[in-house]
Amino acid sequence: RSNLLVAATTDPAKLWGKSSARLLSLSLSSPPAMNSPLRVVSPLLVLHLKPVLTSLPQLSPSVLSPRRLFAPINPRALLCTAAARDHGGRSGALTGPPVLEEEELVTKIDVNPPKGTRDFPPEEMRLRNWLFHNFKEVSRLYGFEEVDFPVLESEALFIRKAGEEIRDQLYCFEDRGNRRVALRPELTPSLARLVIQKGKSAPLPLKWFAVGQCWRYERMTRGRRREHYQWNMDIIGVPEVTAEAELISSIVTFFKRIGITASDVGFKVSSRKQVLQELLRRYSLPENAFGKVCVIIDKIEKMPIEEIKKDLTSVGLSEDVIKELLQVLSIKSLAELEDILGSGEAIADLKHLFSLAEKFGYSDWIKFDASVVRGLAYYTGIVFEGFDRAGKLRAICGGGRYDRLLSTFGGDDLPACGFGFGDAVIVEFLKEKHLLPELSLQVDNIVCALDPDLRGAAATVATILRGKGQSTDLVLENKPLKWVFKRAARANAQRLILVGTKEWEKGMVGVKILASGEQYEIKVDELD
Repeated sequence: RSNLLVAATTDPAKLWGKSSARLLSLSLSSPPAMNSPLRVVSPLLVLHLKPVLTSLPQLSPSVLSPRRLFAPINPRALLCTAAARDHGGRSGALTGPPVLEEEELVTKIDVNPPKGTRDFPPEEMRLRNWLFHNFKEVSRLYGFEEVDFPVLESEALFIRKAGEEIRDQLYCFEDRGNRRVALRPELTPSLARLVIQKGKSAPLPLKWFAVGQCWRYERMTRGRRREHYQWNMDIIGVPEVTAEAELISSIVTFFKRIGITASDVGFKVSSRKQVLQELLRRYSLPENAFGKVCVIIDKIEKMPIEEIKKDLTSVGLSEDVIKELLQVLSIKSLAELEDILGSGEAIADLKHLFSLAEKFGYSDWIKFDASVVRGLAYYTGIVFEGFDRAGKLRAICGGGRYDRLLSTFGGDDLPACGFGFGDAVIVEFLKEKHLLPELSLQVDNIVCALDPDLRGAAATVATILRGKGQSTDLVLENKPLKWVFKRAARANAQRLILVGTKEWEKGMVGVKILASGEQYEIKVDELD
């Protein structure tokens, strides 16, 4: 009576037979109204049901129009549900969508990438390659070796101390083997895993770098996405502050290479060892509050101060502790901090770092700022953060010392420090400063056959040039010269090489230097 048939079975054979036909006939005793159309909701049934439905006399052709008969549905959602049921509810045990051959069932997909992710068409890929080249070249200049890790890691690798935002930002799921896995949100835990795996076979100190994709489900802002690429440099096995000084120096070198100066960017430096840990010890606060406090303090420039106080109260800090903590965190002078907290190992480390900054030549890039703590719980000593002096963008990069990370994964602790540097923020910064490079397509040669019968000869010429290390774009179709010249201009080609009948018979080709207009003929084996 409702004129509504919902067919959701994955076994089309169950619909055949007289009883099924009678059921259909009864369900369709009158044409469906527009506000209650027939909906065939299983894509696996569509091809089987249509012949049956079209044979029923009760239905007019207008009722059988694809727009009314076949509802726009999400086939994968149904398949995932059915597959999960058939496999005992395991997430990840999914089957692919069916192949639908009926023209009316083909619906246009959303051509945009998932929210928070990016495509890299050629012009964006050129920029990414340029950025990565500078990451890698700076790492090479400092004697670092490149490493990489799986994008998919064990979920346990990223679940550390309570209170870290990163736990709530994981892209995690159970795979077909009932293992909890996650897309890596950062690179340092993977690095720690590899160091433990290598054990004593890897001679210390290790100076490793990586450029890899990371995933976090977080609120998107300018320069912050749900996927990004990150440049990491890490030094394992050096307890002295010289390691931190070397890392900051490498970032300064990178900035200089791409046109950024100390008036554009600076580094805020502090130490967890002295500021937070000393205050927590003084007021006998539990150690498990440390990570939570770090996460809250890391937002001190992103949230109203009243919200910060409220969050600190929620993790067990009294009003007196919060007052003194915020007072200390407002200190911008190392001497003033020493007056309040007294001298100690952390103060000595910071003084040494500032002294080394003068030797490395970047003292005008760094300043002390007690509010810098970084949001990850594994940092244990000096921490630093690159910032936009104009204040328009969030932190550009950041890092610090993490001497006790390996033991959280069951390994023996080693002194270690490193930094992470994302691609999204620096690109936004370069746009802001009008420092993005002009990166257009460039090839050495365009090779074109002037006769369709000479395409094989043109391919031979292109192969010779490519064998000599020259980038060569071979025209694959029979195109007029006007089109070829336009293509050469778009590709910023240096030379146009024309394969003509008369020239080829003499073992030669025509060459046109596009910048000057010079033209000449040359033997094929003399091309270079």
